Amino acid sequence: MALRKMLATALVVGGFSVAGTFVASVPAQARQSAIQALDTDKDGTLDLDEVTKAAEAVFVRLNKDQDDTLDREELGSLLTAQEFVAADPDKDSTLTKEEYVALATKLFKQADVDGDGKLEAKELNSKAGRALLRLIR
Repeated sequence: MALRKMLATALVVGGFSVAGTFVASVPAQARQSAIQALDTDKDGTLDLDEVTKAAEAVFVRLNKDQDDTLDREELGSLLTAQEFVAADPDKDSTLTKEEYVALATKLFKQADVDGDGKLEAKELNSKAGRALLRLIR
């Protein structure tokens, strides 16, 4: 019974547990919905230009104080502390729009495992793809 409850809980929250570690996944419908919302050329995939434009728009939306940078508070839970440090090359504890877009570009390239310059729904379920979706939605 306990195993059934754990599996049901994992499926409801969108992931599963392996050796006690929760592994999140993005449901296929959510990935497809993200593609539809951001796919300006309507080819069923996301290219780097579409991802860049989405990242720039999210940056502007998050930049509540309009100081041209995002701090940890403005980012909320979009980035872990480790991801934030890695995305902040000048170590000023903020991200500029260029740094934010550079992170999105890096994640795009990591998620594009077939190297075709486009992300399909299945590529968005990779670790890099899930991180990218957090940044551009």
